[in-house]
Amino acid sequence: MIAAADIPIASSTVDVARNVGILLGVVFWLATVYWVYKDARRRIEDPWLVGMATLLGAIPPFLGPLIYMLFRPPEYLDEVRERELEMLAMEERLAEHGLRCPVCRGAVEASFLVCPVCTTRLKQACTECAAPLEPIWQVCPYCATPVPPGVVTGEDVLQPVRSHRPRRSR
Repeated sequence: MIAAADIPIASSTVDVARNVGILLGVVFWLATVYWVYKDARRRIEDPWLVGMATLLGAIPPFLGPLIYMLFRPPEYLDEVRERELEMLAMEERLAEHGLRCPVCRGAVEASFLVCPVCTTRLKQACTECAAPLEPIWQVCPYCATPVPPGVVTGEDVLQPVRSHRPRRSR
């Protein structure tokens, strides 16, 4: 019986297989180092920290990229910038002091009784001075006239104004 150790294998075949395996291992290792470098550039702004992350990905071969993945920033720099721009736009929208119609979002002023765009009734007028009244007011702040209960109701506010013009017959 012939043992596997007794079969003569050309040493050049073993050397080639070993060298190909080593070459593949080095190429894979360099590819992981390159991946760490590219990923760190997309996530880290400081070039010095990008270099340190790349060094971390290179020095313990095959273990460095795993360590880097545990400690890398969770977001890309583009995502951070986009989020900051969205927050800035939201802050600007919130900082707008202009009032808007709740129905059509058209610009209105605090003294408007009706939206000029969609004709939605925004407020009721005082019976004495015709100043706009808020729905919760008990008295007109401009002329001190008491507001009778039920003058300003939820049904009156935010309803389209109907024109009361008579139709012409032809």
